[in-house]
Amino acid sequence: MDNPSLRPPLIREEIHWPALIAAVSAITAVGIAIGLGLPLLSIILEKRGVSSSMIGLNSAMAGVAAMVAAPISTMLAQRLTVTVTMVLSIVAAAASALGFYFAEALWMWFPLRIIFHGAITILFVLSEFWVNTAAPPSRRGLVLGIYATVLSLGFAAGPLIFSVIGSEGIMPFAIGAGIILLAAVPILMARRENPIIETAPTHPFMRYVFLVPTATAAVFIFGAVESGGLSLFPVYASRTGFTESQGALLLMMMGLGNVLFQIPVGMIADRMQDRRTLLSLFAFIGLAGSIALPFLIHNWLLTAAILLFWGGSVAGLYTVGLAHLGDKLHGADLASANAAFVFCYALGMLIGPQTIGVSMDIAGDHGFAWALAFFFALYVALTLFRILLRPKRT
Repeated sequence: MDNPSLRPPLIREEIHWPALIAAVSAITAVGIAIGLGLPLLSIILEKRGVSSSMIGLNSAMAGVAAMVAAPISTMLAQRLTVTVTMVLSIVAAAASALGFYFAEALWMWFPLRIIFHGAITILFVLSEFWVNTAAPPSRRGLVLGIYATVLSLGFAAGPLIFSVIGSEGIMPFAIGAGIILLAAVPILMARRENPIIETAPTHPFMRYVFLVPTATAAVFIFGAVESGGLSLFPVYASRTGFTESQGALLLMMMGLGNVLFQIPVGMIADRMQDRRTLLSLFAFIGLAGSIALPFLIHNWLLTAAILLFWGGSVAGLYTVGLAHLGDKLHGADLASANAAFVFCYALGMLIGPQTIGVSMDIAGDHGFAWALAFFFALYVALTLFRILLRPKRT
């Protein structure tokens, strides 16, 4: 029987630029908020004497929030419209970002993390949906490469801002909140391009998690290593002899790798029949870089070089996985699949920081690298298994 979720809509070849700019603005806010917020909050907790495990647990609240917010994103957008939901999410994210400065007790950071990352997740889901609807199929990889590049610029800009202004005072919180609020301007300007979600999804939500498993597993690994790395790399760098500023600049090198490689990666993905091979290659590069990190961490230049290529490969899991998803699903099914995609990203955000934090407490500082290697090895095994035993491209 023909599956309507896999039936392509009428093909259009033009890019809807106002919609793309609005979605890109939203993802820029997401990237900067995560790139600045995760290391900033971790360093503040480290200075307060909080253990790596507790820092990881608090960071993992981002995953809890995202797992709750992702499934309801499509429902909210269907009832309130995409643009209204995104603007409300921006206001909530900005307000909670400032809230961290005024919240002195550690327990208060847990609900703030949930509000902040829940709002960021809704922005993530709806901006992905919007950019997929704005992209013509023949140029989807290129458009998503641009989208992922801007997200990566946000990830790179966050640590750069952090390296310049540090973690003292209200300034980093105010800057983060202000940047998030600015994203509302192009969204409101593009409100006439608001993508309409007219029909209900074909499947229950959890079905979308397994509908394109190679894509959803890719973003799970991306979420685990990206959130865990941003949260705990500053701690790892500090314990291995780098200053706070040097550690932040190393994070920026990871983000720079994301920026340089994503458009070429998207263009290559447009020309590949089986994207699983490309996804497996990215995971293998991530595995090799993680294994090499403990042996080279004391040399700043070598570490920066590893993180440059490692960061580009990690973000490639996101870009290629999202392009693969957009090719297979459309309409309300695409909106729900994007929510499932972000749900898996959130699951990675939940598991990644806690796993890495516990690994550092048990295996020492280099437990950071061994935990990352573990995640990449899992995905290499999955992709090789599916390539060898499952010829269907999913």
